[in-house]
Amino acid sequence: MPQISHVVEIWIYVGLAVMVILFLISGMARIYRKAGPHEALIVYGLGGTRVVKGHGTMVLPMVQVCRELSLELMSFDVAPQQDLYTKQGVAVTVEAVAQIKVKSDTESILTASEQFLTKTDDERQGLIRLVMEGHLRGIIGQLTVEEIVKQPEMVSDRMRSTCADDMNKMGLEVISFTIKEVRDKNEYITNMGRPDVARIKRDADVAAAEADRDTAIKRALATRESAVARAQADQERVLAETLSLAKQAEAQRDLEVKKAQFLEVTKRQQAQADKAYDIQTNIMQQQVIAEQVKVQQIEKEQQVKVQEAEINRREKELIATVLKQAEIERQRIETLAQAEKQRLMSEAEGHASSIRQQGEAEAEIIFKKGEAEAKAMNVKAEAFQEYNQAAVIDRLFATMPEVVKALAGPLANVDKITIVSTGNGDASGMNKITGDIAKMAAQVPALFETLSGMPMSELLGKVRAIGDKVPKPPELPKA
Repeated sequence: MPQISHVVEIWIYVGLAVMVILFLISGMARIYRKAGPHEALIVYGLGGTRVVKGHGTMVLPMVQVCRELSLELMSFDVAPQQDLYTKQGVAVTVEAVAQIKVKSDTESILTASEQFLTKTDDERQGLIRLVMEGHLRGIIGQLTVEEIVKQPEMVSDRMRSTCADDMNKMGLEVISFTIKEVRDKNEYITNMGRPDVARIKRDADVAAAEADRDTAIKRALATRESAVARAQADQERVLAETLSLAKQAEAQRDLEVKKAQFLEVTKRQQAQADKAYDIQTNIMQQQVIAEQVKVQQIEKEQQVKVQEAEINRREKELIATVLKQAEIERQRIETLAQAEKQRLMSEAEGHASSIRQQGEAEAEIIFKKGEAEAKAMNVKAEAFQEYNQAAVIDRLFATMPEVVKALAGPLANVDKITIVSTGNGDASGMNKITGDIAKMAAQVPALFETLSGMPMSELLGKVRAIGDKVPKPPELPKA
């Protein structure tokens, strides 16, 4: 039991100690005051008056008192109820906004606390507003309406400079002063701008008229320049088209000339190629005949060799057969074999001689044939050399009917022709068909010129006159 009572006493002492500590903390909290950045603490009593700003301090109860003073910005309207008269005697109503605060130095805070510490915010703003309205009335009386309306910054500057002394005496400073509105009951301000409006309107009308005039002048100049440029462009286009047509005509002319030259060269080369082809054909035929003779000769020689080989084989066979039968019969068989060999050789030589003679005869025939063809060509050439102008013309006119017949040949395949005459003179109906045939016949000389590659007049000019003689070509030497 004594132990339990001892524990209870200990807990009682602990609880009392805790209560004392809590009481002390509560008391310390009540006597320690803190000042924020937007306020200042005015502590007066024991030790005199002091200013606490931005930190805390101990305020002893019963011997010291602490009051708060706001350092925040104060914004309020400055709008006098009565009209203000300008330098010109014009009654105007001015509404402005003022931004004022307590200065941050200790002396200004103490001065402001002397003036406003016991007053409410409305009372403090009322006092400040009265001071501001008085200074505003004095400044408006020194200015004209035009200056107030057109230079509000000047009014603000004057207000700040004029109110500075009075505000310093109250521990305050003017942060800004802005005029919100200036109006009057006699429409002075409205009429004040009319001359400027009229002048501006007049200047705008004059400027618009001058701009229209300049625009019209520039448009006319542009139109004229455009017309001149269009005319020049048309002239250049016509000139370019003319030059182009001229160049096209020259190019077409050159093309036709080159075509004609090319056609002439082509025909001449074609004629030369045809002649060369004929000559080469004859040469190839002669070579083919010669090769055929050589082939036949080789075949005959091979046949002789085959017969000689057969003779040798039979000779060896006979010798082998006789030797096997008997030695006695050998002499007889050799005699017979020798005789047979002589006979066969005689036959082979006779046959080879006949083949050789036949080949020589055929070669002689071919040579004679070639010589005859050469002589025929020489005779034909001499005959052509003997042709005079009348003979050439006669040959040309003799072949003309065949050419015209060939041209009109397709008409022979026509089964029926239906003629529709329009009555346009003689060039209609059957006359039109016969006229076309006559025109086709008239084109035959032009056809001869195209085929020969030279004009008819030049062709006839090269034909010798009647009675002229030319020397005969020399005869080919006989082989």
